[in-house]
Amino acid sequence: MSANQTSPQNSLSEIEKLKVQLQSAVLPANLHDKALQQIERINLTLKYGGSLTQLDITAKYIDWITNLPWEKKTEDILDINKAKVFLDQNHYGLEPIKRRVLEYLSVLALQKQRAPTGTLHAPNLFFVGLAGTGKTTFAKSIAESMGRKLVRIPFGGLSSAVDLRGQSKTSPESEPGMVMKALRRAGTKNPVILLDELDRCTPESRSSIMGVLIELLDPGQNAAYTDYFIDYPFDLSQCLFVATANNTNSIATAVMDRLELIQMPSYNDQDKIEIGKRFVLPRFMKESGLTNEQLKIEDTVWAKMVRPLGFEPGIRSLEREIETIVRKIAYKIVSGQGTSFVLNDENMREFVG
Repeated sequence: MSANQTSPQNSLSEIEKLKVQLQSAVLPANLHDKALQQIERINLTLKYGGSLTQLDITAKYIDWITNLPWEKKTEDILDINKAKVFLDQNHYGLEPIKRRVLEYLSVLALQKQRAPTGTLHAPNLFFVGLAGTGKTTFAKSIAESMGRKLVRIPFGGLSSAVDLRGQSKTSPESEPGMVMKALRRAGTKNPVILLDELDRCTPESRSSIMGVLIELLDPGQNAAYTDYFIDYPFDLSQCLFVATANNTNSIATAVMDRLELIQMPSYNDQDKIEIGKRFVLPRFMKESGLTNEQLKIEDTVWAKMVRPLGFEPGIRSLEREIETIVRKIAYKIVSGQGTSFVLNDENMREFVG
């Protein structure tokens, strides 16, 4: 129940709940004192007939600061041999890219050996390539191979730096920015943060968004990143930032200076066939509950599937084709039209597209 629905006589019990919530949370001492003073001010205001809207705003603020991971973090797993196995299991080919990632993880492993409790410092990797070439998948692989949480901040259509930085807590509609929201979802202070599609923010907001990005990516500044809603510095220095984009044309030079660019190559037809067979089809079959005996695709069909509409550098179209096939097979099995199916040149039109 919001404060606007709370009667004045119940507002004092709401105040006590906020105090208990604050007391039970792990917060920086200064922030705890600041929040407690805010609660006391609201308490005093309400005693003299003040607006319950301010209680709503304060309750929202207390909820946010008590649910951020100020001290909680995950322990890193930096076993390079296991990381190599993991990358090979999740990525076909792309040996130069995998080698760059392993070198990146090796630097982190050496840092951890020399200073087990210290903050790891590494360049911010920036995967650039056309859609479907595996940029986001590499970010997931880095997080999983380190045992860290992965949280994504999408830049597609981002219209204001406020979306990243948050809004000052002056109204019930105010809220934190996407960085703080990502940390709350992660539940740890050292996740891998994926800054996805940096080149897709709106042109009119690009300069202000790039300004926030410079602060996020700069080790000299991100140890005291201040969201306008939270209004207290949060240490982002233990986060690892990984960024993606289709191209770098719209990325500010100052942002590029803080990123290590990794250019993603396009896939040829044989690459796509191998990726489809080894990774995409097994993934969709597992998700749908199909077994290997229930669906087989002949080699001649694969060659036609990788070019349904001509050349494509990535595998998005192939993924959609395979997902469609799996759904249609699942429907036929569940509706009693058969127990196993083999896709060949004669029947592929029934299942593809």
